[in-house]
Amino acid sequence: MPEQLPFTELLNQALAGPVTAMLRSLHIEPKFPQAPISNAVSMEILVAGILILLFLILRTRLSVDNPGGLQHIFEGAEGFISNQSREIIGHHSEEFTPFLTALGLFILLANLIGVVPGFESPTAVPSVPLGCAICAFLYYNAQGIKRQGPLQYAKHFAGPMPALAPLMIPIEIISHLARVMSLTIRLFANMFAGDMVTLVFFSLVPLGVPVLFLGLHIGVSLLQAYIFVLLTTVYLAGAVATEH
Repeated sequence: MPEQLPFTELLNQALAGPVTAMLRSLHIEPKFPQAPISNAVSMEILVAGILILLFLILRTRLSVDNPGGLQHIFEGAEGFISNQSREIIGHHSEEFTPFLTALGLFILLANLIGVVPGFESPTAVPSVPLGCAICAFLYYNAQGIKRQGPLQYAKHFAGPMPALAPLMIPIEIISHLARVMSLTIRLFANMFAGDMVTLVFFSLVPLGVPVLFLGLHIGVSLLQAYIFVLLTTVYLAGAVATEH
């Protein structure tokens, strides 16, 4: 049996049977049928659950005249991402703000949850950053096709010179696929390294010094969430631009 976090163990006790049956119906045999839910998946579920709960609480407390602290936090996050996307994408960027904000909040909370004892950052496991990167990749390409149409969007892969199209098309395709790898490796490597450094210093010096590394971990968490959203915004701007 793999080592399980308390929340993971709780989920496996409640859902191991249905999850294992679902995986087997898809012809996927779980390595541990009694514990098919991994720590990374359980942490993703917890992060999503926390965000949904916060959104529901915020919805009941929305106020124009007397906004609370939670409303200020979410309005600040939404305003920051909205202003950034407006500067990069242009005046029509408002329709992309919900996706970018949700993506940023999910990655940020997933990064920060590892600071809490008994939890781990799911973004320190490669599959989670990869999933976020694939979502970003599919989203900006879908928006590019929606905005320009399939044929017009495909033209920018050929470059400005038709004679060089046979060379440019594979280069552009590889370049776009490399963005998924770049987003994944950057987020995973930084969060994995941050978790390892924090654990090592906690094991060597239980008090005092590790607090500094917790502060560093929080700083890295904020920075990596910002960079992920920033790069997604840049890719989105290139996809929806009318001229390339």
